[in-house]
Amino acid sequence: MDALVLEKKKKLSLREFPIDETVGPDDVRIEMHTVGICGSDLHYYLYGSIGPFVVREPMILGHEASGTVVEVGANVKNLTTGDRVCMEPGIPDPNSRATRLGIYNLDPAVVFWATPPVHGCMRTTVVHPAAFTFKLPESVTYAEGAMVEPLAVGMHAANKAQIKPGDTALVIGAGTIGMVTIMAALAGGCSRVIVTDVEQTKLDLAATFGPVTPVNVKSQDVGSVVDTLTDGWGVDIVFEASGNEKVAAGLFDHLCPGGTVVYIGMPSAPVSLDIVAAQAKEARIETIFRYAHVYPRALALMGSGKIDVKPLLTDTYPFAESIAAYNYAAKPKPGSVKTQIVMKS
Repeated sequence: MDALVLEKKKKLSLREFPIDETVGPDDVRIEMHTVGICGSDLHYYLYGSIGPFVVREPMILGHEASGTVVEVGANVKNLTTGDRVCMEPGIPDPNSRATRLGIYNLDPAVVFWATPPVHGCMRTTVVHPAAFTFKLPESVTYAEGAMVEPLAVGMHAANKAQIKPGDTALVIGAGTIGMVTIMAALAGGCSRVIVTDVEQTKLDLAATFGPVTPVNVKSQDVGSVVDTLTDGWGVDIVFEASGNEKVAAGLFDHLCPGGTVVYIGMPSAPVSLDIVAAQAKEARIETIFRYAHVYPRALALMGSGKIDVKPLLTDTYPFAESIAAYNYAAKPKPGSVKTQIVMKS
């Protein structure tokens, strides 16, 4: 089938790629429609690895996806041919201890699209378990459906934060994950979200989501804004979505006593935390890794209009221009949030 293949670091090919996938009794075959470019896809393209995951042989990219069911297995009852769907890209071992505990995202044996040596979904069709394939609400487009995967990260972070109605939150970083975290925090009950970044265009976009206060750290002091908006008390929740090592180390200054810090971004180097600063506020520290049990709620919020990801869809390329799409996403224009590739018009 036709696929976008990462041959090796900094070399992409759009070519036929032999994959023989049989639809099992609990599977569906999906004709791909839209696939987003994730930061991890770009990292594999530019550097050839992420931590212990190294691209050692040609690999198909892509894991943020939507499409149409074209074949169903004998045991599948919840889906039928013609259904518009999105797919959760990680498939755990159903018998693992992590899965049985409900934390299947932490299963060491999880098979995750476009994580070496597993092929991704930027190809004509994929076979996927029906249990991890979800129908799109009628009001949700294919492009929006391909955004459920990054939205699920923000939703998982909001769940781990245990938001209470009326909470205030600070989101560090206005990239794709920071943006969806803002949306999830507001949908989860936050009365106001402060967001920081260095790119004013993205901050201006975030300010349109609702009660959001943008802070450009090149010209504004975050602490002063937090103090003004919280009467000096501090925010209830800090979401770290930048992955910046220096920023990740000093989040407790902006936190209220008894508040919560949620680490979402993945720093490229170890981070030293000021444990005494955290102890002095009895801060609760949470971390997330991908997501679990989130897709149905994310789709429900999108279908109801409570979350609208359309403003994040800034750049679209046809499948034939996939390589150009990756080169653009590696060096995007200011204000670019999500680049997507339309596999089928």
